[in-house]
Amino acid sequence: MLMSTEILVALIGLGGSAIGSLVGIFANSKLIDYRLGAIERKLDEHNTLIDRMYKAEKRLDVLDVRVDELEKR
Repeated sequence: MLMSTEILVALIGLGGSAIGSLVGIFANSKLIDYRLGAIERKLDEHNTLIDRMYKAEKRLDVLDVRVDELEKR
């Protein structure tokens, strides 16, 4: 039994829409992965800075105490 032209055109359109949607989903997924990776790198840099500042402030507190001790002598 032969398919009518309208059904064949509808099936081709359905296939094209499905393929286009899947390609769009995969492309969007790659973009989201890229952006998340960039955000993670920035977050790592930020956390490194926070750790360094914490250590510097701790060291500064120790130096302040030593200066106070030296001034008392």
